[in-house]
Amino acid sequence: MNILFISPEVFPFAKTGGLADVIGALPEAIAKKGHTSSIILPYYQLVKKNGFKPSVFKKNISLRIDNREELFNLLLLKHNGVDVYFIEKNEYYNREFLYGTPQGDYFDNAFRFGFYAKAILASIPHIGKQDILHCNDWQSGLVPLYIKTHYQNNPIFNKTKVLFTIHNMAYQGLFVKDVVPYLDISWDLFNLSGVEFWDKLSFMKAGIVFSDAISTVSKGYSKEILTAEFGFGLDGLLRAKEKDLYGIINGVDYSVWSPSVDKFIAEKYDEKDLGGKAACKKDLAEAFEIKYNAKRPLIAMITRLAEQKGIDLVVNMMTDILKDSDFVILGFGDEKYNNIFQELAKKYKGKVGVSVKFDNALSHKIEAGADMFLMPSRYEPCGLNQMYSLKYATVPIVRAVGGLDDTIQNFNPATKKGNGFKFKDATNEALLGSIKEAVAIFKNKKLWDELLKNCVLCDYSWESSAEQYLKLYKNL
Repeated sequence: MNILFISPEVFPFAKTGGLADVIGALPEAIAKKGHTSSIILPYYQLVKKNGFKPSVFKKNISLRIDNREELFNLLLLKHNGVDVYFIEKNEYYNREFLYGTPQGDYFDNAFRFGFYAKAILASIPHIGKQDILHCNDWQSGLVPLYIKTHYQNNPIFNKTKVLFTIHNMAYQGLFVKDVVPYLDISWDLFNLSGVEFWDKLSFMKAGIVFSDAISTVSKGYSKEILTAEFGFGLDGLLRAKEKDLYGIINGVDYSVWSPSVDKFIAEKYDEKDLGGKAACKKDLAEAFEIKYNAKRPLIAMITRLAEQKGIDLVVNMMTDILKDSDFVILGFGDEKYNNIFQELAKKYKGKVGVSVKFDNALSHKIEAGADMFLMPSRYEPCGLNQMYSLKYATVPIVRAVGGLDDTIQNFNPATKKGNGFKFKDATNEALLGSIKEAVAIFKNKKLWDELLKNCVLCDYSWESSAEQYLKLYKNL
């Protein structure tokens, strides 16, 4: 099969979150199974900053949008057995950030990602006929719409099937309805059964309505989004399409996320010998100017600084957390929380370390050096860091939602089974209760060692997940 992965971000080219890691790994896993995998994403400024120089594959490809002709270049880079294509249109993508500045989204995102969808379909005749278009998140939501409308009689798409994967229901790509005609979307589609959502255009809804199948990134989340609490207003539509909805847990690329091969950490280690973890903890403490103490747990977070991630609970409980533990966080997000955590680092100097940015190397040091990894999310479609943490013998403390609930089992001191700690309610008390439980086990070296053994033996490689996607592609 020929599978084209459509994603607004892909590691290592351009990343803001877990979506990039997924599409950085899944196409390679599919290619290794004998299929032709390609990826297409915008040619952002960040791709250049990260040192990638794709070559021109096709210059001045023409498309029509809003009754005018537009030109773009299609670039190509071969990476680990996968063809990675880039849409070059500097007025839309040559910007410092991918989707917006810290002050808010770019005002023209509807046009940026409407153009992206059109450009993808204009590129496919040059790339070659595809069996599956695997679209990811709202930024790709207009691709299936355009196929089923503008391209429905085009022979190059007559056997192409579209899978639309939802990575986070909360981000739906909602825009004022004024943009509808400029994106070549018929007003006939702007209704309850089409792309209208509370009098706005929804890119996410377009993806759900016009795709042949929908998937999301854990079995737990595929059930949660059918409810009002997690469906963000689209739960009714998803219930209507439930027979075409699948939940497939994301995998981990262990060629990148494993302490036995990690080039960023102070000392390598593996499941047979965790001795190097002590050196990694010292290195992490030094990086964040934390006073190193082997007998005091170091709790870490790598996260978007937003209330979805339960950040407010952590802020509320920080004084209590620091009674028994030290704390480091790497992340970037709402300006309010960027500032709050920087103030906490000053207030608790030597106990709290904060880095408000994206930093791939530092994220590896955190996974290797922390004793516990905290993910108190209000919702979490899959989560990757809890799975990374298991491999690094860093014990996850999570809220029991979505993929976190699927992958983490509470440690039972009596049976010695389980690979972490989880709590149900998004409350200050529940969060602190789980942390205290983890700290109590940490102080019992024998039990802690049993828990670490359980963690490192967990296998969440892409092998199983890739097989499930292949089965879905073949069914389509």
